[in-house]
Amino acid sequence: MCFDLDSQPPVQPVMGSDARGEVITLTSADGTPFAAYEAHADSVRRNGAGIVILPDVRGLYSFYKDLALRFAEAGVHAIAIDYFGRTAGVAERDDSFDYMPQVMQTKQPQIRDDVAAAIAQMRSGANPPRTIFTVGFCFGGGNSYQQAANHLGLAGVIGYYGSPTREGRDGSPSPISRLGDFECPVLGFFGGADQGIPPEQAHEFDVALAQAGIEHEIIVYPGAPHSFFDRKYQEFAKESEDSWGHALAFIGAHTPQP
Repeated sequence: MCFDLDSQPPVQPVMGSDARGEVITLTSADGTPFAAYEAHADSVRRNGAGIVILPDVRGLYSFYKDLALRFAEAGVHAIAIDYFGRTAGVAERDDSFDYMPQVMQTKQPQIRDDVAAAIAQMRSGANPPRTIFTVGFCFGGGNSYQQAANHLGLAGVIGYYGSPTREGRDGSPSPISRLGDFECPVLGFFGGADQGIPPEQAHEFDVALAQAGIEHEIIVYPGAPHSFFDRKYQEFAKESEDSWGHALAFIGAHTPQP
């Protein structure tokens, strides 16, 4: 688990922003409806990019809705998705939601199709983004890396403390074993004091990406724990700010301007 229920993204809201979001229902390729949260802003100049947010094991909850709004304030059309439409439905959930049995039933092909549905939602609008990315956290970080190999036409994938070496819950291959199918650049953030994903894994991923000729940047923050990207971790505010700046710069660098 990455974040507490009362955690917040460490990115301050823009005062006076008209960024707004709403819970929507999307339909995956197998006909399954699932919940998502779509955010955009009218008063900021959109940078032509969109991003699909892949949450941690809890699925869609307040942290990721807030994060979608922060992306919208930065000019990035954002959709945060839920993983559990097939097993838990689309209704809002309270703090007692038992998420781990749902996580154990997730399958990588279904996550891919849910991401594809979010991408299709972005592209269906009157002013669709020119480029689309994914970003994920913990369980979602590994899922984000997976999308680079799923032929979704992405411009890049971003992961926060997601394991590059762990197989999917359904036994599907790990991200690092799929590098031959990666089709876009990779940006990864890791905590140097992460007990679950040690720096050696980040280094292994870095080396493997380089050997595969994939454009990438892997950043390890010394002393930072797992899930450091949290307003509660005030002692790691600089690391959070740096990662947010890198993420927006990565999006901007891979989004051609008209």
